[in-house]
Amino acid sequence: MAKPQVVVAPVLMSKLSVNAPEFYPSGYSSNYTESYEDGCEDYPTLAEYVQDFLNHLTEQPGSFETEIEQFAETLNGWVTTDDALQELVELIYQQATSIPNFSYMGARLCNYLSHHLTISPQSGNFRQLLLQRCRTEYEVKDQAAKGDEVTRKRFHAFVLFLGELYLNLEIKGTNGQVTRADILQVGLRELLNALLSNPMDDNLICAVKLLKLTGSVLEDAWKEKGKTDMVEIIQRIENVVLDANCSRDVKQMLLKLVELRSSNWGRVHVTSTYREATPENDPNYFMNEPTFYTSDGVPFTAADPDYQEKYQELLEREDFFPDYEENGTDLSGAGDPYFDDIDDEMDPEIEEAYEKFCLESERKRKQ
Repeated sequence: MAKPQVVVAPVLMSKLSVNAPEFYPSGYSSNYTESYEDGCEDYPTLAEYVQDFLNHLTEQPGSFETEIEQFAETLNGWVTTDDALQELVELIYQQATSIPNFSYMGARLCNYLSHHLTISPQSGNFRQLLLQRCRTEYEVKDQAAKGDEVTRKRFHAFVLFLGELYLNLEIKGTNGQVTRADILQVGLRELLNALLSNPMDDNLICAVKLLKLTGSVLEDAWKEKGKTDMVEIIQRIENVVLDANCSRDVKQMLLKLVELRSSNWGRVHVTSTYREATPENDPNYFMNEPTFYTSDGVPFTAADPDYQEKYQELLEREDFFPDYEENGTDLSGAGDPYFDDIDDEMDPEIEEAYEKFCLESERKRKQ
């Protein structure tokens, strides 16, 4: 979208008052193209202007920082009625739940507008109307989770958008402190219940995506309140792995999620910095070092006092990876029996044993 299009609305507002008969904030039909004076070109409607900007953000998300302020200023001159605000909320909601990968950008946009739109009618400000719109979808969660494929797909888009809203929507308190919306935290918990209660593959995949997105933040928030909601969710997932008639790939996805959570959602807490770790103060310093062998077959690692000398001898003696170029291209050609025999799929018995091992390990960790 060209820059002049973004600033056309202020020109419109200088020519047209919201009290003028030509201005219909609740209509904005797509064929609304009246000219406001003889010889004047047509102006866009609010819906057209907002949709153009949303499409622009979808195609060029990097323009958010440079253009959001102007967009909000334009809306403050245009969105001056309840109907116009309702329409703005609906336009953003639809874009965030129907366009792939726009949920994050939509959540950021909602957060910015919730703090910068000046209109605050009796029906509710931007954030309140947005949450009301989300509640409309939330109230039919159980029916949506067990609906047809199209219904479930729309429901999943809503779930992931709500997850992004939880992470991005900032609530500023009277003392200036910034918090997340607790109502969204409660909503996400119930949405997970709906997804796990209907363990179809796409519902379970959506639950995994939501937990990978928000799991660490949700668990931290619940722990602060002394709640064990995440423990209960993980237990339900383990039961799904054991009992549900879902596909093998989805079961592995669920197991990986359990593993991710057991590692504190991938967050690593290091007791000492890399610079402080030395062979003298860290007994595990050489734990992960590879083992090499001299020409006489004697093993050595980086802990060996003569490591440098022995390793240099090894480099001179061996021509490592002779069949590979520096860029990693395989020069040996097709038909390598070792690589040809590699199969990404686990044997069913091995898979079952692995699943039981993961679940048993998790239970022991909790005890």
